Amino acid sequence: MQDEAPTSDGAQALEVWIDQDLCTGDGICAQYAPEVFELDIDGLAYVKSADDELLQSVGATTPVPLPLLQDVVDSAKECPGDCIHVRRVSDSVEVYGPAAE
Repeated sequence: MQDEAPTSDGAQALEVWIDQDLCTGDGICAQYAPEVFELDIDGLAYVKSADDELLQSVGATTPVPLPLLQDVVDSAKECPGDCIHVRRVSDSVEVYGPAAE
C-alpha cells in the first residue's frame, strides 16, 4: 500500500485512474502527460506505473507525481469522455474529474 501521509511539502498524495468504458480515445491525456497516460492498441487510454508499465486492469491507479500534477489536472479537465479521475490516496475522495466535489 502506498504512503497515505501528506508529502514533505504538505501536499496530499494523489492517484489517478481512467474509466475505459467512457474513454473516447482522443489521446488528449497522453499529449498533456505522456509520463502518466498512454493509448494502447485498443485505442483507449490507460495509466502507467512509475516504471512506465501500462496498467490495463480495470480500475488500476497510479500515483500522480507532484511535478506532473498540473498536466494530469489539465488532462482531466480537457478529457472529452470525462473518464479521468484524480483522488486523494488518504480517503479516496475525487478532487479532479467528473465526480469531484
